[in-house]
Amino acid sequence: MAKVAVVTGGTAGVGRATVRELAEAGYDVGVVARGRAGLDAAVADVEQRGRRGLAAVADVADHDAVERAASQIETGLGEIDLWVNCAFSGSLAYFWDTSMEEFKRLTEVTYYGQVHGTEVALRRMRPRNRGVVINVGSAMAYRSIPLQSAYCGAKHAIKGFTESVMTELVHEKSAVKLCTIQLPGLNTPQFTWNLNKMPRHPMPVAPIFQPELAARGIRYLAEHPRRNMWVGIATAYTILGERFAPKVVDLYLGRKGVSGQQTDRDTPRHGSNVFAPADEDADRGAHGPFDDRAHERDPQLWASMHRRGLLAGAAALAAGVGGAVTTLARSRR
Repeated sequence: MAKVAVVTGGTAGVGRATVRELAEAGYDVGVVARGRAGLDAAVADVEQRGRRGLAAVADVADHDAVERAASQIETGLGEIDLWVNCAFSGSLAYFWDTSMEEFKRLTEVTYYGQVHGTEVALRRMRPRNRGVVINVGSAMAYRSIPLQSAYCGAKHAIKGFTESVMTELVHEKSAVKLCTIQLPGLNTPQFTWNLNKMPRHPMPVAPIFQPELAARGIRYLAEHPRRNMWVGIATAYTILGERFAPKVVDLYLGRKGVSGQQTDRDTPRHGSNVFAPADEDADRGAHGPFDDRAHERDPQLWASMHRRGLLAGAAALAAGVGGAVTTLARSRR
């Protein structure tokens, strides 16, 4: 029997790429989102890959709506084995230009959307003592950048929330796995429909990666669960830079971070999706308008997926060097 996965925000960007990746891996997939055209297209992607798909219309900021979506998916596809919290809303604006209504909404979708998804998934998985929940994070869960205060705050909150619940599952010796994955700047439709109050067009922080890399990491994490995984070499150096030289990063982002998220390129704009879906009448797909700048390969993802072999090789190398040094020291006595 096929496993059943749920992907929130599965109509576009990383969520859409993940829906396709999981269907390729043999999962039946329930897609949770607001936009009807995006939902229909995502389900069609699943069915084209020979799996069953099911669309569940829900705003992840509404806990009851997420609960109804989960019940609908289990009725239609079966017990949920994997839940991926991918939905979010973004903006490009100074904090002081963001209304409290907008800030609250961005937080409710990006942070509470993952809280709601995690709660709904765990309420089903814990009694069965099986299942995997993946909360999709960002390098910005560790290092905030300008113009995205609500998003950065939400991603920091997701990290803290997830780590707390992880320890509770450990305490009760649950076999359910709760994981996080941290992502870099990605070429997704986010930059055609985020809330933009800046003079130029939004763009991802370079270097830019294709969303399929994130989807590949999510699939790998579903099959090899662990507490945290990094995708994107930029994620690695952002997190490490914050650990070792946060003030230097403050200064760099203060000087370069605002201009680095804007472009003079005339990219499409579909209106803000913060309060209403931007894929209700037209499917936006997985990719944004930066295909010509987006990397399709990532050494960090490769290292994350092969870390056991790398660690074993490093240990063997260290042992070999240690043995050689010992032998050399003895020969000089």
